[in-house]
Amino acid sequence: MKILSVIPARYGSSRFPGKPLAKIQGREMILHVADRVAGCRLLDQVLVATDDQRIADVVEKAGHRAVMTHDRHASGTDRIHEAIQQLNLEDQDIVVNVQGDEPSTEAAWIESLIRPLIANTALPMSTLAHEISGEEMESPHAVKVLTNRHSQAIYFSRFPIPFSRMKIADFKRPIVYKHMGFYAYRKFFLDSFCQRPVEDIERAEGLEQLRALAMGSAIHVQVIEGRSQGVDTPDDLARMNEAWAAPRVKIWSSKR
Repeated sequence: MKILSVIPARYGSSRFPGKPLAKIQGREMILHVADRVAGCRLLDQVLVATDDQRIADVVEKAGHRAVMTHDRHASGTDRIHEAIQQLNLEDQDIVVNVQGDEPSTEAAWIESLIRPLIANTALPMSTLAHEISGEEMESPHAVKVLTNRHSQAIYFSRFPIPFSRMKIADFKRPIVYKHMGFYAYRKFFLDSFCQRPVEDIERAEGLEQLRALAMGSAIHVQVIEGRSQGVDTPDDLARMNEAWAAPRVKIWSSKR
């Protein structure tokens, strides 16, 4: 079984054109992501899937591999799917999706994402989450994931879930977390997912992972300690440059 990570990176972001090439402490953001992902010892290969030769050139010069894709994809998942068609993958191989604007990614997170699929060959997909704050529960920008006793996703929403007559803190076990946009899929499942039309609930919430639930697929939710710091805007980049300029000590671990 082969395990690889594909990092989608497009140049033409509406909010931040050229974002993958923006620099954090003097190094392009896409390279920070690729370097950190490559630190996961479970991966056989790390690729950057891009629609822009400038990004590909930077990636290749740094010693990583880039794969060119077209510029009409609706999502990073679709870009990844095009990229893996150029590879000789088997149905049970594992493809890890790490967004190119997640420079705080840790190799330990990727390992935590992959291990459930290694342990359970029937599992088609996994994702990550962490503990959620009260502020995040109320924010539509923070995606919530509700889980069952088997650490599988019941639902994802931008709305506070579940509705409850009791305090969430009084539940006997944690059931809702803040979702992190990291995924691992079996190759056969990614093929099926990308061939399916967009579901109404997926369009309503703006969350493509709801397509997987609508397909009846199990999604394992791995809860970790630590929080990702994605870069969506130039202001996010400025804050990250400032934060990374100071000495940092981080300890990440899986909670399940």
